Amino acid sequence: MGKFSRLGNDLYNGKRSINFVGRAFLWYSISAIIILLAVGGLYFKGLNMGIEFVGGSQYKVTLDSSQVNQQTADELRTAVAGTGIPDASAPVVTTAGTAAILVETETLTESENAQVLDAITRVTGATEISQTEIGASWGRDVANRSLTGLCVFLVLVVLFIWAYFRQWKMSVAAIVALAHDLLITVGVYALSGFEVSPATVTGLLTILGFSLYDTVVVFDKIRENTKNLKDKRTTYAAAANLAVNQTLVRSINTSIVALIPVGAILYVGAVQLGSGSMKDLALALFVGMAAGAYSSIFIATPILVQLKSGEKEIIDAEKRAKARLQKADRYASVPVFTEDLPLRAEPEDDADPGDGTEDTPVARPPRAPEAMQRGRVVPPARGPVQQSNAAGRAQPTRQTRSKRGKK
Repeated sequence: MGKFSRLGNDLYNGKRSINFVGRAFLWYSISAIIILLAVGGLYFKGLNMGIEFVGGSQYKVTLDSSQVNQQTADELRTAVAGTGIPDASAPVVTTAGTAAILVETETLTESENAQVLDAITRVTGATEISQTEIGASWGRDVANRSLTGLCVFLVLVVLFIWAYFRQWKMSVAAIVALAHDLLITVGVYALSGFEVSPATVTGLLTILGFSLYDTVVVFDKIRENTKNLKDKRTTYAAAANLAVNQTLVRSINTSIVALIPVGAILYVGAVQLGSGSMKDLALALFVGMAAGAYSSIFIATPILVQLKSGEKEIIDAEKRAKARLQKADRYASVPVFTEDLPLRAEPEDDADPGDGTEDTPVARPPRAPEAMQRGRVVPPARGPVQQSNAAGRAQPTRQTRSKRGKK
């Protein structure tokens, strides 16, 4: 961690720098490939919508509390899937408190329903099984409400960023980053085949806040670095790139701390428990948080720099930077003289003899004394230094005017 901390300090102070803004098209290309895969998954595979959205059958099996456990749920899932009914090949089995287990399948016919009931009774021996048909209208209502909430959230985000930063271009860059995260998360659901449930919608709405939080932190640092830009010896792109470097370690630490528990929930829900709602929520959070950390660094800031590149203040800063480079001292890169610096012949005498041998140092006579401090020419010596006749006598001292002539 010591090296990582030093790296963070160097990035913050500008001693080291990663060119995020200058390599914008590289990050755009990576995002374009990921988004293309996501769109391909949506087009060819589509989303695996849950029973809440497409309708189906739900069986509530009332059991003794000792039977309501994960082992019984796994046995029920295997038994229902083993009936050979296509619409019941992937049942969702979850525990409901300590007194019941829920089994959800797609819409079944009367004969298929009887086979599922027999399988449930054979495994659990339950005598109380209630069946409910879930229509797709409730799922459509959930989807409509979620879409309404998403639209309201985006409008509030635009207004908040515009009011806080007073720059509509920052709002546009933040919205593009949010759309980037949403599309990647939905594409991962399509490619992985995970079921889309109301928990998934909750996870999608949650990651919007996480992605926006990272983006606002980076934008706030950009605003701080670019304040009074005309009085600074830098450009907007360089100041924005410095802001990303300064917040890089913080973004990485925050993302890792958030992803570790979410990844643990995803592993437990998908591998060990097989709980539908838990794994759906965890997958949306995990993918969305990772995409949000990426977009706030690699997408939002380069887009903002490109949107502001046409402003007069930004153009003037670029011109001043170019002018300073043209007026730079051409001897600025000359190495500093040291006592062990090797001596070489003059350029005209230092030509390569062509025999493959390297140049050898040439001894030079000692340099004549040079003028120091204010003088430009060394004054000639008046004679050798001799012993002064005043040696050993008391020398006069300078006194103030008020004490002169007094004893």
